[in-house]
Amino acid sequence: MERSALPAGGRILLTGATGQVGGELLQTLKPLGEVIAPARAEMDLARAASVRKTIRAVRPRWIVNPGAYTAVDKAESEPESAYAINAEAVKVMGQEARAIGAGVIHFSTDYVFDGSASAPYCETDATGPVSVYGASKLAGEKALAESGAGHMIFRTSWVYGVRGKNFLLTILKLARERETLCVVADQYGAPTWSRDLAKMTAEVIGQCEAVARGSELAGVLADVGGFYHAAGAGETTWYGFAAEAVRLQREREPAVRFADIEAITSAAYPTPAKRPANSRMDCSRLMERFGWKMMDWQDSLRKVLAEL
Repeated sequence: MERSALPAGGRILLTGATGQVGGELLQTLKPLGEVIAPARAEMDLARAASVRKTIRAVRPRWIVNPGAYTAVDKAESEPESAYAINAEAVKVMGQEARAIGAGVIHFSTDYVFDGSASAPYCETDATGPVSVYGASKLAGEKALAESGAGHMIFRTSWVYGVRGKNFLLTILKLARERETLCVVADQYGAPTWSRDLAKMTAEVIGQCEAVARGSELAGVLADVGGFYHAAGAGETTWYGFAAEAVRLQREREPAVRFADIEAITSAAYPTPAKRPANSRMDCSRLMERFGWKMMDWQDSLRKVLAEL
């Protein structure tokens, strides 16, 4: 499909630029136009007034929001912080975007579902979070959807990459230090490469700009906006992900002794926050609307390992 850059003077306001997805977006969005990526001292997502002030100063054409409170277990004891960043900040983004005609791209999560379904989740399935983190992300989704701003919400899962804190980097570190690693094998989903998400986002913005042709985005987003699932293709478990990562890394470093990976149940590894047993996501709507197929998790894993 045709893709265009932003019109002259158009700006993209990017949150969370030091995070996994934000760091990748900082690179993929640059060819589209000027990217403003304020540090926390300049735009604190935990303070609604700070978010509002920054948006009014920048007056962006797009707000891209991968920034989030992502400490899933810690959120159980810090619900106020989780809701401030994951819900209140998003509400302000929607309000301010509507006032200036900006488009909003917001990233959400499989945790808005309870994980009890037997099939991959599609965008219209009933939500039902089982953790504070999931509930706070759902509240952010609803606030943006009700704001009247043109928007797209990308729900993703099991995000990882070469930067930041993520499951892959933790597993590889521990596998070098221990003889055995026990990993949960009864939670199903698909790892999602942060760079794949970032490339997809740039492609979607470019396609929207091609349709808008420099004019207002409201009409374009009224047509193609809403929810999209954007997670890695295929499926596995946390155990399957860890075992494959360690297997591939053994091939790359045959002289290193890596831990044996053993499968356990969720019940054997209790955590403060409950996790969805089924995090599989149906991403066909993304393909139908924008022609984008998310990368298979095994393919992306090989690419990420090659960069480490």
